Formats: sequence, C-alpha cells, structure tokens
Amino acid sequence: MDTRLDAIDWAILERLQDDATIQNKELAAQVGIAPSTCLDRVRRLRDRQVIVGYHAEVSPEAVGLALQAILAVQVRPHTREVFARFVDFALDVSEVRALFHVSGEADFLVHVACVDTRHLQQLVLDVVQTRKEVVAVHSSIVYEQVRRDALRPPEPVRTPSLITPRAQARRKRP
Repeated sequence: MDTRLDAIDWAILERLQDDATIQNKELAAQVGIAPSTCLDRVRRLRDRQVIVGYHAEVSPEAVGLALQAILAVQVRPHTREVFARFVDFALDVSEVRALFHVSGEADFLVHVACVDTRHLQQLVLDVVQTRKEVVAVHSSIVYEQVRRDALRPPEPVRTPSLITPRAQARRKRP
C-alpha cells in the first residue's frame, strides 16, 4: 500500500483531525483546492486506510468520570495467548479508555477513567489484580492531560556527522 502523502494530503488530515465534522466545501477552501478535488483526496485517503474512522471525543469529567489514571500492568507468563487474553479482558472493562502493549518493566499501560479514588481502588484490587496472569499493578493518577491528536508530517531526521571537523578539512585538500 502506497502511503506517500503530499503537503495537501497532510493539510487535509490536519484539518480533519481538528474537526472531523467540517464540510467538504470549507475543507477545500482551507487547503486551497476545488471541492471535487478535495472529496477525491479524502476518498483516496480512506481507501488507502490513512483515514480509518471518525469519532466524537467525550469529556470524562462531564459524564462523572473525573479521575483518570494509568495502570502499569505486568502479566506472566509471557506468551501470545496470555497477552491476548489480557487484552480481551481489559477492553471489556468499562473504565478502560486505552490500552498500550509496551516494552520495559510493565507489559501494558492501561488508561482508565473512574469516579473517584475509591472507584480506582476497587478497579485495581477487585477487577485487575484478581486475574491470574496479572502479577503486578502500579497506578499513577493523571493530574492533567495535554495531548495533540493530530498527526503531522515528520520532520527530516538530522543525524550528526561522524566525521570530525579535522577530517572534513583534510578531505577538502586537493
């Protein structure tokens, strides 16, 4: 699948990530192309699975789930079957907002939203830690969440030269 994107594709993606409800005519005007061209590009981005869906973001505070936390969970044994079982379990827990399988000391980072600390305690002790594959859970309360949802084009990577300035000067001599 070809995933090369030009500047217009990136502009379309940035605006759609900021507001997925934007009308095609307005989107086209903002990125400086004709509405028909814009519609074709958005369709192509969906067909190429660059755009994989649209969603509404819900405020946890507005629905009574003001306490958010990250659970660092270790599971054993390290097998695909155990990991798959834990993922299935975690995604069925209503408090789970996101799940990350990671490297390092924890196997999973689980983002949860709870009513209060008592709710978080019950979730950790009575739900997560009761799983036989879970060997450790460490929780961290989220004080503030600042995030940027929009993916942007990557900056070119600048790698430092391994050639010293002295060696570079010698190379320039005839």
